[in-house]
Amino acid sequence: MIDIGFIGLGTMGRPMAGHLLSAGHRVLLHDVAPVAPELIAAGGVACNSGMQVAEKADAVIIMVPDTPHVEAVLFGKDGVAAGISKGKIVVDMSSISPLATKEFARKIEALGADYLDAPVSGGEVGAKAASLTIMVGGPERAFNTMKSVFDKMGKNVTRVGANGDGQTTKVANQIIVALTIGAVSEALLFASKAGADPALVRQALMGGFASSRILEVHGERMVKRNFDPGFRIELHQKDLNLALEGARTLGLSLPSTAVAQQLFSSCAAHGGKAWDHSAMLRALELMAGHEIAAP
Repeated sequence: MIDIGFIGLGTMGRPMAGHLLSAGHRVLLHDVAPVAPELIAAGGVACNSGMQVAEKADAVIIMVPDTPHVEAVLFGKDGVAAGISKGKIVVDMSSISPLATKEFARKIEALGADYLDAPVSGGEVGAKAASLTIMVGGPERAFNTMKSVFDKMGKNVTRVGANGDGQTTKVANQIIVALTIGAVSEALLFASKAGADPALVRQALMGGFASSRILEVHGERMVKRNFDPGFRIELHQKDLNLALEGARTLGLSLPSTAVAQQLFSSCAAHGGKAWDHSAMLRALELMAGHEIAAP
């Protein structure tokens, strides 16, 4: 059983590392904040730097918020690159730029190690339940080595191609999620404004072709007005920025994605960057002058 390094022990990383410890892996831990006591109690080993993690582990997993954070973890002072050696594997499970990912992979491979980009979908709930969807880009040999590790954190693990393709798949996922949140928001807002009970409307729609995981989970959040974050608006904004930046590079127009980003920006402007992304509804409510509620 390989030794795993885990860097980034926040909302997602902490339960993910916990699953690896529960499975019996030796896990080397590092974060900008003190390592959670429960991870140490479970057998985790705290390290002082990414370099130290890379020196001790067979594979290093990174789970941090954005592209600059991954770059700093990899190539900053006492970073992973300073401790990595031939035959090891670096796995970035953050959601970041596909273009930057390709460059990071080239630099790590030049040091003799393999690189996988393996972003996830499923949020805090999926991280805690070990039910994440994991989208992996990179060499097949490294994927085969890490597959059993991924299976301890997720239920749908797919190698989608070369380095950068995992991140591209995650961006596509975030486009679909944002647009579907918008569709559910508009539908429930329409129903409520027309005088129907949005909770009952949601219940009826769950049995038809409009049914979706977002209608099920986030539709319930909307009806109950529970916008405590599972996945923060500011993080979804970051992901849609990646989509729109990529679209400009590729010469594409993504008009619906741009609208979704503007709705998130409206929420952020009203103090909601830390709201759950289902709170996109609130931007539409502000425009309508109406909050969904039981009649």
